[in-house]
Amino acid sequence: MAETSQALHVEAQEPEFKPLTAEQARQLRERSPSVSPWRVVAGQAVVGLVVAIAAWGLTGRQNVGWSAGYGALAVVFPAALFARGLMSRVTLVNPGAAVFGFFLWEMVKIALTVAMLFAAPRLVTDLSWPAMLVGLIVTMKVYWVALLVRPGKRLKVLEKA
Repeated sequence: MAETSQALHVEAQEPEFKPLTAEQARQLRERSPSVSPWRVVAGQAVVGLVVAIAAWGLTGRQNVGWSAGYGALAVVFPAALFARGLMSRVTLVNPGAAVFGFFLWEMVKIALTVAMLFAAPRLVTDLSWPAMLVGLIVTMKVYWVALLVRPGKRLKVLEKA
């Protein structure tokens, strides 16, 4: 009996949920702008190309450049497929479908990345595993850079300087 009254007392103390007004929602969107998945994919493609060219240039070995490029491709291609799936009409309209679609396309992305890594020795002549992994990891880290330099964040960083 004491536990039930204590649980009711705790529930009574919790604040009521208040939905945001249209103005509050607009201000929240301005403070935290979203990043387009296509911008992230484009950034990954550019970084992957730079890593592949740098690997080739620094080592002087063509196979190292191709290996790094393939590692980047193992991130960019599945990420583009993921972005395409997330931006489909069905997932943009229905919130339930959006959550399901996110998990579905994330699994597809992971499976495709793993399949591409398994196929790498057959597709890249004289594969350099370290170069491929460097291309993969550096390209994958673009997600974090995109979060740091999104439009709203960039303005705040410049204001502090």
